[in-house]
Amino acid sequence: MKRLHLLATLLLFTFCLPAQEALIISAPQLLEKSITYHDPDGNWGQQSLQWRFYESRPDNSYRISDMYWNPQQDVFQLTQQIGRDQLYRAVEKGACTSKINGFSEISAERQEKYRLNCERNTMYRNYYTYLWGLPMKLKDPGTVIDPQVKQKDFFGKELYEIRVTYEAEVGADIWYFYFDPGDFSLQGYRFYHDEAKNDGEYILLDGEVRIDGLRIPAQRTWYTHQEDRLLGTDELVLMQH
Repeated sequence: MKRLHLLATLLLFTFCLPAQEALIISAPQLLEKSITYHDPDGNWGQQSLQWRFYESRPDNSYRISDMYWNPQQDVFQLTQQIGRDQLYRAVEKGACTSKINGFSEISAERQEKYRLNCERNTMYRNYYTYLWGLPMKLKDPGTVIDPQVKQKDFFGKELYEIRVTYEAEVGADIWYFYFDPGDFSLQGYRFYHDEAKNDGEYILLDGEVRIDGLRIPAQRTWYTHQEDRLLGTDELVLMQH
């Protein structure tokens, strides 16, 4: 009888280990494990990459975006086909360039229509390299990571959650990131401008594209928090040197 009691105690202890691990692992440790999964050789930010994205929207519109990023040379180039127009944006060593259909002479009306300016070009660089560079980008300066890890249901999956904010000069939004408790892969994230108002969006990830050890989530689908309204799907269809 004592042996049965001891066996039951050991089994209970064994089955409780995953839940205990979820409580004692810290957010920095979890982030390191996730980065080890997505970028085991530390290649992110060390090499040039060419990307192609297929970006669809609920009204059946879409665009194809080609991005070239060379962080070592401080070069970002983005070409987007929108309707009949091909837009080119670049930020290279602090200098900005914009073109429409290969021409750099652009009317004020078309500059306004497509928001072709240095501020917008820089925004696109930050947008693409941040979202497609997660979770590695959570190591950037100005990132404030809450040390506590929580176990949460994220749209039917029991995942590890960490909360992330940013220093004032970097950003004001509140982010939550969700990781698989088995392999620590990034599964999705959400952000709020004002969490009390339940504004902002949540993003579900699916699939992977791999190159030189990098594992980049292949598809991101966006929804609003308040209405669960689909905003669009962005798919990484090509990544190469």
